[in-house]
Amino acid sequence: MNIQKVMNNLEKKHPGEVEYLQAVREVLESVEDIYNENPQFETAKIIERIIEPDRIFTFKVPWVDDNGETHVNLAYRVQFNNVIGPYKGGLRFHPSVNLSILKFLGFEQIFKNSLTTLPMGGGKGGSDFNPKGKSDAEIMRFCQSFMLELWRVIGPETDVPAGDIGVGGREIGYLYGMYKKLARENTGVLTGKGIGWGGSLIRPEATGYGVVYFTEEMLKTKGETIKGKTVAVSGFGNVAWGAVKKINELGGKVVTLSGPDGYIYDKEGVSGDKIDYMLELRASNDDIIEPYAKEYNAKFFKGKRPWEVKCDIALPCATENELDKSDAEALVKNGCMCVTEAANMPSTPEAIEVFLKSKILFAPGKAANAGGVATSGLEMTQNAMKLNWTEEEVDSKLHQIMKSIHSACVNYGNQDDGYVDYVKGANVAGFLKVAYAMIDQGVV
Repeated sequence: MNIQKVMNNLEKKHPGEVEYLQAVREVLESVEDIYNENPQFETAKIIERIIEPDRIFTFKVPWVDDNGETHVNLAYRVQFNNVIGPYKGGLRFHPSVNLSILKFLGFEQIFKNSLTTLPMGGGKGGSDFNPKGKSDAEIMRFCQSFMLELWRVIGPETDVPAGDIGVGGREIGYLYGMYKKLARENTGVLTGKGIGWGGSLIRPEATGYGVVYFTEEMLKTKGETIKGKTVAVSGFGNVAWGAVKKINELGGKVVTLSGPDGYIYDKEGVSGDKIDYMLELRASNDDIIEPYAKEYNAKFFKGKRPWEVKCDIALPCATENELDKSDAEALVKNGCMCVTEAANMPSTPEAIEVFLKSKILFAPGKAANAGGVATSGLEMTQNAMKLNWTEEEVDSKLHQIMKSIHSACVNYGNQDDGYVDYVKGANVAGFLKVAYAMIDQGVV
């Protein structure tokens, strides 16, 4: 495989799609050796086939606000690869949504879902609609209009969307209600549903819990635990909330949270009712973290990111490319021993290079944050079986899945000097399962 040739061809076909191209390059660089060792992959043109989506649906979403004014948003569903199961991946409602971001997320989802060991393919979707500041009635009308187009191309054995940024339990409810009306059936076609109508316990916390479980496994390889460790967290949404809960449960101390406005430093630790306050902040329409500082007498650093804070563990939980080379250098300089990506691709390639050269523990999001989609897969199983597992059962299965993902990463990421390259391990483990399935099923 000639990576540069592949990337040049891809850039000609998809110019300017920087997030998507970044994600593809990272995977190709990781799997280059194993790919070249298996000539059947080249014969079957696995790379050329896997880097392009199976199909992309683009559609407009007209909706009417509370003042009677009509608006039109653009929406997509990227069905990337279904060789090991139905397309599976979230819906994102945010002004930043574009095709490049959704293709990057869908491409990552292929390997993330492969790592879970559950039968799920990769997909992603969303719209540039902004739920912030909208009434429940406006969001309902938007979701219903969105589903009027989407329902034709999804299904419990075809494509199972979930939530993502801007799409929580409220939005999933409105989307599912319209799907049920149009399809005239109750099926597990969306995950993240309410617990009273097909949802799974601990789904909101699952991504954050999974990240902490993965971190715990990495620390074990160094004879360490989370207990007593200082943790820097970015974001304050669902992922950060779940991570903060589990870190406290395991005896760690979270000292930062962040938003678009800056970050807070709480030397006493984010615990107790402060964790509940994160829910209040998330439910507000302000999308800022500064009120936390005023409520709990913490320090607020306007317009800055938390990676300058001295910590043992860093968990970027916010968004893509939020941690750059200078942030990585600051973390390493301050003695950070472990960085676990909780968001999707939150570290720039230059930042990852710093972590790997420094030989600190570093886990990519496609492995570490797979707990969310893993629990969505468990929700699909519960729906198919027409039952609900207890919180303890779901949590136990999630914990086991994260341990399994960690083992796969170690298996393929072990270096001659004993260092584990989790980036390579995750990419190779996820890729091989998909590649072999593609060979088994022929050129389709």
